[in-house]
Amino acid sequence: MTMLTTIFERLLERYGHREWWPAESPFEVCVGAILTQNTNWGNVEKAIANLKAADCLTPSAIATLPPQELAALIRPAGYFNVKARRLQSFCTSALAAGQGDLERLFAQDWRQLRQWLLAVNGIGPETADSMLLYAANRPSFVVDAYTRRIFSRLGLVDETIAYEPLRSFCMQQLPEDPALYNEFHALIVEHGKQQCRPRPRCADCCLAIQCNHQRQQNRQTGG
Repeated sequence: MTMLTTIFERLLERYGHREWWPAESPFEVCVGAILTQNTNWGNVEKAIANLKAADCLTPSAIATLPPQELAALIRPAGYFNVKARRLQSFCTSALAAGQGDLERLFAQDWRQLRQWLLAVNGIGPETADSMLLYAANRPSFVVDAYTRRIFSRLGLVDETIAYEPLRSFCMQQLPEDPALYNEFHALIVEHGKQQCRPRPRCADCCLAIQCNHQRQQNRQTGG
C-alpha cells in the first residue's frame, strides 16, 4: 500500500463517495471543464443551465452560435468572451476530429487524445485531464491547487512543484484506475475546501497524523 492509497482511504472514510463530476453527458463535462476555469462551480451550473434553456448544449450549436450570443449565455461563469472563444475552438476541433461524434473522438488512445486536447486553444493540462477522466473515463489523474497544497503540507512534494511532475508522481503511486482517480480527485477538492485551506483547520484533520504543517504548528505552540 502506497502513501497515496492510505491518504485516499482516510479521505474516503471522512467524506464518503463524492459522485463527481455532475453532468448529464460527456459533452456537458467538457463544457463544464472549460467554464470552470477561474470560477466556482455554482457559476458554471448557471451558465450550463442557460445553454440548456437555449437548446444550445451540443457541439454543433456552440460551434455555430454568434460569439456574442454564446458569451451572453455563459456570462455567469465569468471571462465569458474568452471562454466563448475557447468553447467554440473546442467544439469546432472536436466536430472535425470526430466527424461529429464525441464518442468516436474519445475512443482513440487516451495518451494521443491528451496531446490532441492540449493542442486545442484554451485547453491546458488540468482541463484536458478533467475531460479525459470525467468525460472519456480514461486513467489520467487530475491535479490542481488543492492537490499541490495538501501533498506539499504532507511532505510528499515541494510546494512549487509544476503540474506535470505532480501528475506523474500521483500516477506512479496509484494503480491505473479511472474510478479511483475520479474519487480521489473529488476527495482532495473536498478536503482542500473544508480542512486544508490556505489557513488550515488542523485540529480535526483526518491527515494530521502525517502532516508536516501540523507538526510545525505543534512545535511553534509547544504542543
